Amino acid sequence: MEATTSRLGALLLSSLLALTACNSTAQNNDTAATEPEVIEATNTVPQRPYTDFMMPGADGKDMRISDFVGKTKYVLIDFWASWCGPCRAEMPAVVMAYELFHAKGLEVVGVSLDHDKADWLDAVKRLNMTWPQMSDLKGWECEGARLYGVRGIPANFLIDQDGNIVAENLRGEGLINTLASLLP
Repeated sequence: MEATTSRLGALLLSSLLALTACNSTAQNNDTAATEPEVIEATNTVPQRPYTDFMMPGADGKDMRISDFVGKTKYVLIDFWASWCGPCRAEMPAVVMAYELFHAKGLEVVGVSLDHDKADWLDAVKRLNMTWPQMSDLKGWECEGARLYGVRGIPANFLIDQDGNIVAENLRGEGLINTLASLLP
């Protein structure tokens, strides 16, 4: 119990640090400094169908979001990048969510807005992101980000097994609490 309390404290600290986001207007070349953009978490959204897309996975083979939706209770599409400080600060919460809820029916699919494959895959390893990853290595021109209207990262969309987006931009404790209510 003490280890869980300690991890939750670290999670809360990372959540506070992750109140800002890297955004497309401030970052044209993926290496410039960014002005923080505050993105409020939306616990629930009017349900709307998800949009499928395909990109190469970490192994270079094409994968689709539809490879996961409907095969588990929930899929969290997590948009991030190795160069994004707020994304890296939020990642312990996503790792914790995956550890706590994967066996209960959560799948996470990471969508990287990186340009450099080595940087992307190194961050996946260092941040202990053991779930499926995909990237077209086009940065802000990422097809998935375009389809979902992502202008700041980290960003995420929670999709139910019927293919409906039920929540978006869940962060830190909000992510954990939402998943705990959906996957008791």
